[in-house]
Amino acid sequence: MTGEGGGVTAGGAGAGNGAKEAGRAIRVVVADDQSVVREGIVMLLGLLPGVEVVGAARDGEEAVALVAEVAPDVVLMDLRMPRCDGAEATRRIRAEYPGTQVVILTTYADDDSLFPALRAGARGYLTKDAGGDEIVRAIQDVLAGQAGLAPSVQRRLLERMTAPEPAAGPAVLPDGLTGREGEVLGLVAEGLSNPEISRALHISTATVKTHINNIFAKTGARDRAQAVRYAYQHGLTRPPGPAIT
Repeated sequence: MTGEGGGVTAGGAGAGNGAKEAGRAIRVVVADDQSVVREGIVMLLGLLPGVEVVGAARDGEEAVALVAEVAPDVVLMDLRMPRCDGAEATRRIRAEYPGTQVVILTTYADDDSLFPALRAGARGYLTKDAGGDEIVRAIQDVLAGQAGLAPSVQRRLLERMTAPEPAAGPAVLPDGLTGREGEVLGLVAEGLSNPEISRALHISTATVKTHINNIFAKTGARDRAQAVRYAYQHGLTRPPGPAIT
């Protein structure tokens, strides 16, 4: 049947969410704004033993409504969706329906996607190249109170935890620059290209371009050279010293 906002549901609220009952399939809602991807995930899960798809949502709003209606054990949640993105939907679900766990299933594993989702309450995080066995294992892990994380995500978290603390910069950056924009500007001043900045900060090149466009708008710089001069003038980075011969 069709749920609120057009989300497709199967069955009713059942016996509730949370603990798995003996012999009962794990009840899952899939949320993804791309119909081909969403239907593919639903089809894949339908072939796996011990899993029952009880609804599919096209965005975060529908996902929250479906959780209220069918009380699934787990939501497989995409991140970048219209109306309400995956991180916000996760926050609302975990606040309003704590018996439902959330596993992120997304294309993106950069810091700007990963950490907001985990802070919102997601207990699992997989990329869309995950196989069926990996998805089921993550679902089972989060229901058992463990983290269901892809190996690449585990490595990123470990790198983040063991990374040296960044050098202290100005307490407040000028012209409304954010901390991440200050980092990007510093790397631009070091002569790094967009792909090199992407690798250094573990973010996508599209995100790097967005940060640089924001930097240009806030600082009034027309190109990278003017942005570098701005960074030197405001003490955001040091000009290179004379070569030692």
